[in-house]
Amino acid sequence: MCNFHFIQECLIRMAMGWFCLPFCALWLLGSMCILFTIYWMCYWHGGFAWDDTIFMFNCHPVLMVAGMVVLYSAASLVYRLPWSWVGPKLPWKFAHAFLHLTAFILTVLGLVAVFRFHNHKNTPNLYSLHSWLGITTVFLFACQWFLGFAVFLLPWASLRLRSLLKPIHVFFGASILSLAIASVISGINEKLFFSLQNATNLYSSLPSEAVFANSTGMLVVVFGLLVLYILLASSWKCPEPEILTERQPLLHDGE
Repeated sequence: MCNFHFIQECLIRMAMGWFCLPFCALWLLGSMCILFTIYWMCYWHGGFAWDDTIFMFNCHPVLMVAGMVVLYSAASLVYRLPWSWVGPKLPWKFAHAFLHLTAFILTVLGLVAVFRFHNHKNTPNLYSLHSWLGITTVFLFACQWFLGFAVFLLPWASLRLRSLLKPIHVFFGASILSLAIASVISGINEKLFFSLQNATNLYSSLPSEAVFANSTGMLVVVFGLLVLYILLASSWKCPEPEILTERQPLLHDGE
């Protein structure tokens, strides 16, 4: 048992060293995704307001990128922090749940913005592939959060139930992020098709707005793929006791 804790502590110290660079890169990419979306809505579409007009719609892409992609990713990566591998798990569970809840609130506000704008303009809701993807993602996100809260945060669930549901929870966590990325990409494309329709500024002629928005979409894809890699790669997960036990003979042989 003593050897296990010693080996785990050594691995955590090593992980802390090589975690800093990817963490800073992800933080920079996530911030750029949000800032690029804000700039797009401000420079080409006039900014933001909460008044049922087009300026209220402009809040929608920013809130969805910030909530469903960037903050959702931050919440998902809590358990990939080496500091979460030791000590009590409850504070990390609260951080995981709180960040997801904040992401969900931003997402709901993003939905409110687009629904209120559509209703004000008498535009139909939920008719496009983008809206179907988006609403499916939000529904799964809500189910995922309530299941996680009920099973993994509240004390009633048995260890057996948690161990059975954990792989499903992890799978849907990564799936929801993938769907969120697909929703953002389709939303950017749909927005450009609606905005760039006049003869002097067609989407097919690739004006500056199209180049910038397409680049923002590619940035979201790169960010999402990096997050998915960290979530799924075994080297980023907390070392299991049996894995460390297998490594002990190698360490003793090298002494």
